Amino acid sequence: MTAPSAMAPGNDVSQLERERAPEHFPEHFRVSIVTAVLNGEAHLADAIQSIRNQTYPHIEHIIVDGGSRDGTISIIQANADGIAKWISEPDQGIYDAMNKGIRMATGTIVGTLNADDFYPRPDVIADVVQAFARTKTDAVFADLLVVDRADPHKVVRYYDSSEFHPGRFCQGWMPPHPTFFTLREHYRRFGLYRTDYRIAADYELLTRFLARHGLAYTRIPKVLVHMRSGGVSSRNLKSNWVLNREIVRACKENDIHTSMPRLLCKYPRKLLEYVRRPGR
Repeated sequence: MTAPSAMAPGNDVSQLERERAPEHFPEHFRVSIVTAVLNGEAHLADAIQSIRNQTYPHIEHIIVDGGSRDGTISIIQANADGIAKWISEPDQGIYDAMNKGIRMATGTIVGTLNADDFYPRPDVIADVVQAFARTKTDAVFADLLVVDRADPHKVVRYYDSSEFHPGRFCQGWMPPHPTFFTLREHYRRFGLYRTDYRIAADYELLTRFLARHGLAYTRIPKVLVHMRSGGVSSRNLKSNWVLNREIVRACKENDIHTSMPRLLCKYPRKLLEYVRRPGR
C-alpha cells in the first residue's frame, strides 16, 4: 500500500467548512487541548495552525511554555487570537507542563498535542466529539503516524491501535498517547501525570486510567495525529532502557504483572510498524 498524503500542517480550512461545522456537533462539549513546549520555534506554528484549522467550534487551546529562549514566545503572541490561555515559566519537565495545562482547562474533554505534532485533517476534533457523544465513553484514542521531522509528508512509522486492550499493558503496549482524549473529571478523580517518571508518565497514566480504574474507551479507526520523529523515548538505547524500566514500574504500581524480558518481546512486532503503510 502507498503512504498517505499527509496534509501540510499550514493548510487553512475553507470558510464554508467553518460555517457548516456548528450545526453538526453538540455545542455543549468544549474540548481543551494542552500543548507543552520548550524552545519549540521550529514547529509550534504548525501545531497551532492545525488546531485553528479544526471545524469543531468549541476548542480551548492552552499552551504551557517552560521558559523558552528562542522565538517560541513570539510565535505564541502572533497567534494569540486563537489561543485561549498561555503561560511561560520554568517547570519540571513536559509532564509538569501538561499538568499545569490540565489544571487550567475548562473543557469537558481534554487532550494533548505536543509542539512538534499536528492534526492532519480539519475534522479530527469533530471525530473525537462525535465518538464521545455517540458512545457515552470515558476515553477515546485512535491511530497515529510518525513522520519525518524534516519532511512531514514522509511516513516513518504507522502506530496501529486496533489490537489494544488493557491486557496488553503487561506487554509494553499502550494506545498512542497523543491521540488520547478523556473527560476532564477523570484527572480530578484519578490524578494527573506522575512527575517522578522521566519518560513513561504517559504510560503510567494510561495504565492507571484504562487498566486499574477500568475507564470505558472507544477507538476511532482513523489516524488522528501526525507526530514528528525523534521523541525522547526513542532517542537512543539508553532512553529505551529507561523507558522499559519505567514501564515495569508503572505496571507494578498499578497491579499488573510484567517483567523486562516480557517487554522486550514487543520489539519484533514493533519493527513491522516501520514498514507498514496504511491505505487511508
